[in-house]
Formats: sequence, structure tokens, C-alpha cells
Amino acid sequence: MSEADAKRIPLTRIQKLISQRMLESKQTQPCFYLTAKADIGKISEMRRPLSKQLGTRISMNDFFIRAMGVAVEKSPLMAGSFKDDYIEIAETVNVGLAVAAPKGLVVPVVKNANKKKLSEIAKVTAELIEKAKINKLSLDDLSGGCITLTALGMFGIDSFLAIPLPGQCSILSVGKIIERPVPNQGNTEIKKFVEFGLSADNRIVSGDYVAKFLAEIINLAENPKKLID
Repeated sequence: MSEADAKRIPLTRIQKLISQRMLESKQTQPCFYLTAKADIGKISEMRRPLSKQLGTRISMNDFFIRAMGVAVEKSPLMAGSFKDDYIEIAETVNVGLAVAAPKGLVVPVVKNANKKKLSEIAKVTAELIEKAKINKLSLDDLSGGCITLTALGMFGIDSFLAIPLPGQCSILSVGKIIERPVPNQGNTEIKKFVEFGLSADNRIVSGDYVAKFLAEIINLAENPKKLID
């Protein structure tokens, strides 16, 4: 095929920015990856009744964002950014949420996720997602993130590993809900699981540190009442 015959698809401004930032991340951040499954049966059971009780729709991702905010408090290096001769810890725990927008992927930010109630996070994420759909996100909406959540379960993806944004230590990915039989005292129960994938910058954190952080997220996801207080 000649160059004249080739079909060319111009990149949008957002696509150019994403490609530059993802290339920068892969070239400059030596990441390693951990995966683990979480039983989210309790979240599934309580999510709809809780939404009615609080008067706002609570999504699965809202629980995960809240869990990330709480877990970062115990593992502050996960909110770190590598500088030439020091690690800078973010002053506030702001969790980004990857959203597919009409012109490309965007990552609006839930500010102070560790201090917000679950209902507050739900309202903020709903507003940010709606603004993303109509291309109305402001610079403030997109700035300040120190860790990011990305989910592809709605597309039937079991699990995946994502690329952290430049300047962020890590990104947490989550796949679709998978039902699996689990032995229990001679019987078999069908339980619901999701698989988390955690990508982390090895310059900032070690494997055991990240493992403890992921274990805390799983603990909170499996005991969601801890996220409602």
C-alpha cells in the first residue's frame, strides 16, 4: 500500500496528550505489577439498598475509590512522586478515575477521597462522569491526582494491568465480576469476585509495601461496612 492510498486518522488534542504521557510513563517509571482477587459479595448485597437509603446511586467504583483513599492513609508512599533526589508525598489524597469521553480517555479527580463519605464520593463521581461525557471537565477537575482507578469490567474484561500516569506512583485496575464456586464446610457456595491489578513505581515503593497496600484495599472491599462510617 502506498502512502497516498493509506488511510490516515488525525489525532485529537487529547489523544496526542495521552500518547505523550503514556510514553513518558513507560520510559521513565520502572513499574512492577501485583494482582489479587477480592470477594465483593457484601458490596453487591448492600449497594442497591444503600443507594436507596442515602438517596444517591452508589457504584462499585465508589466503594473502590473510598477504599483507595483510606488505604493510602496507611501507606502514604502510594501517594508519592519520584523526584531526582527525594520522594514527594501528596498533601491530599486525590483519587483519579479513568473515564472514556467522546474525544478520548480522561482522568477526573475525586479530591480528598480519604475524608469524603461514600455518598459524597458517589455524588462527585457522578458529576465528573457526566461532565466528561459532554466535554465540560475543567482544569481543576483533572488536576491534583496522586493515584488512579481504572475499570474495564463493563466491557467484559476479566483483568488487566494499566500504566500509571506520569508523576503518580501507581494505578489500580479492576475487571468484571466473576462468579466462582467456593467450598464451605462440605458445601459449595457461589461467590462473586473481582480481580485487582496494581501497577507501582519501584523507585518509590517495594514489593512488600505494595502488597500490604493491596491487601488493605481487598480487606476494605470484602468488609464494606468499614467504608460507610
